[in-house]
Amino acid sequence: MKKIRECLSVQLVKNPGKMVLAAILLFNIVFFFVSAIIISNMSLSGTEHMSFIEAAFCTVTMILDAGCIQFVVSDIGQAGVTIVFVCLAIIFIGMISFTGAVIGYITNYISNFIEDSNSGTRKLHISNHIVILNWNTRASEIVNDLLYCDKKQKVVVLVSNKKKEIEKEIDERLSDTVARENVEYMNLGFFRRILNAQRMKFHNHLTVVVREGDVFSSKQLHDISLEHAKSIIILGSDINNTICKFETRERIGEHERGNSQTIKTLMQVADITAAAYSSDDQKIIVEITDEWTYELVDKIIKCKEVKGKCNIIPVRVNKILGQILSQFSIMPELNLVYKEMFSNKGATFFTEPYEVDEGNDFVLTYMKNHRHALPLTYMMNDGKAYHYFSAASKKDMRETSSIASSSYTVSLNRNYWIESKNVIILGHNSKCRDIMQGFAAFRSEWNYKYDREILRIVVIDDKKNLEKMNYYKEYPFVIETVAASIYDKDIICSTISQFVELNDEDTSVLILSDDMALNEDIDANALANLVYVQDIINTKKAANPNFDTKSVDVIVEIIDPKHHDIVNSYSVNNVVISNRYISKMITQIGEKEALFDFYTDILTYDTEDSEGYQSKEIYTKKVNRLFNECPKSCTAQELIRAVYNASVDASLPMKQQNPTIALGYVKPGGRMILFEGDQANIDVCIEENDKLIVFSNH
Repeated sequence: MKKIRECLSVQLVKNPGKMVLAAILLFNIVFFFVSAIIISNMSLSGTEHMSFIEAAFCTVTMILDAGCIQFVVSDIGQAGVTIVFVCLAIIFIGMISFTGAVIGYITNYISNFIEDSNSGTRKLHISNHIVILNWNTRASEIVNDLLYCDKKQKVVVLVSNKKKEIEKEIDERLSDTVARENVEYMNLGFFRRILNAQRMKFHNHLTVVVREGDVFSSKQLHDISLEHAKSIIILGSDINNTICKFETRERIGEHERGNSQTIKTLMQVADITAAAYSSDDQKIIVEITDEWTYELVDKIIKCKEVKGKCNIIPVRVNKILGQILSQFSIMPELNLVYKEMFSNKGATFFTEPYEVDEGNDFVLTYMKNHRHALPLTYMMNDGKAYHYFSAASKKDMRETSSIASSSYTVSLNRNYWIESKNVIILGHNSKCRDIMQGFAAFRSEWNYKYDREILRIVVIDDKKNLEKMNYYKEYPFVIETVAASIYDKDIICSTISQFVELNDEDTSVLILSDDMALNEDIDANALANLVYVQDIINTKKAANPNFDTKSVDVIVEIIDPKHHDIVNSYSVNNVVISNRYISKMITQIGEKEALFDFYTDILTYDTEDSEGYQSKEIYTKKVNRLFNECPKSCTAQELIRAVYNASVDASLPMKQQNPTIALGYVKPGGRMILFEGDQANIDVCIEENDKLIVFSNH
């Protein structure tokens, strides 16, 4: 008895639900048995000839339906008092012990089942899905860009808290995108909408599941079938939550030194994906914002990465955004180009593996019988050969066509050199050093043929941040730093006005948003600086009607997409939602891993000691400087091949060649035309003030 009591005590603590169910069932079995014996063996009036089986059946039916008492007591007036009381007692006790208890238990079980499902404690049987671990301001954009994928996508998000808020954020973001894409469709008449539903309506084919739990728990990672995911995205946490300023400063200091949580998460994920039971060719994409984390991730890659099993891709967020923002300051039109080509919508980048090394002949060979996509380059990735394309879809990339011969030619200026650039930087963010390194890389590639500095930068920021950057002394192209807080309007405006007046070349104004500010202060300083700049431009236009407002390009970085419309209302074409670029790149890398090296290449300029042209970039070049004479009207097919043929010089060695692919062009005012689809059906009319979008070495 002691052992039985101990066993029951342990089970009652460990599995109380099962013990209660067992007690309910045991009591009811005993009750049914005793009731059947009483009814069949007491020889009461109305039950003299009833067998035990019949009595048991009647017991159950009376409990489930009190009206079934007539099977035992057919005539209440003739029945004895004892049998009536026995039947009524069986009904009352049975309704409580059986019907009430069992229904209560089942109801509670269903409630717990729903609660467990909502809290994410049940295993999710799924495969070939995308897993997102942690959440930050870039996460919803990653999910949003998956809307444009050709196939249906399944996404599982595992976060430590705020599940409801994240679900709401995702729902609002996706709903907004679907509504925006369906504007043209919804403007059709009722019957036309029905007829064009499949062809025109933009559908949401995403399945998103948000789970709340511990991202460091091996069990909970297995519960979301991490071992069968096609890609895992490990995001860094935001620090600009609604906390006090003192806590924010402390977290900023820790954040700048390194992110140990990212390391811990990666170690846990890599251990699962590298196991023999996990799926092959899984991709782990890790966001990194500091050198310490990058160095440790590199060590983990060397230790845990298994080729063909788990492939770890470190995405250096600040470095990439620094390169992008510096390129936008030099060539503002690239914002329009990257916005489309880094996404899954419209013209975008594709890659395909090839077993044969075709080298530079690849472009010419491909253009002989393809006109729906643009061949870009050839690169090696993990010992495999890949070709890269610009196309609207994989179908276009593989479409073959007969190419008619053409006598169309263009005359390129072989002495073309990029013009001097003047940039004003207003404000700061966590990417300042990376932005300056992006400028330094551009200067290394383009400055050596100039007798004077090709890049001249003025930085206007508060004294504390200028001191933190040592007043930009390590960057010789920063010609002036001006200490001014956001409230020093006169200092800011006079500095900008003087710089614009003293320089004949076009000037770019890069307005940075502090990504370390508290949530309520996000983008506040950037918006105030925008008002100052716009006021300067309007004042100059009023004083001099001939002042070219397009000579000042304003590039505004914002963190919160909700402020996009506010910035656009100030006639700014180049609104940079910086987080979206990382999100779009992560989405594409998750689908096409080989694109990572391609993105790294096009965002990196050659160094001063480079032997010939090594990296390839995307440029926007002025038509009146790139060509000896403006190209005549033609088709995109003719222009693409004419520009490429004119750019190749057989007399130069391979490392000095600069083969150029025309991707499209930009009209003054910001209207962009990218070549996608059948190039023979795209009419091109380029004017001298346009800028050609090209993919080239230099």
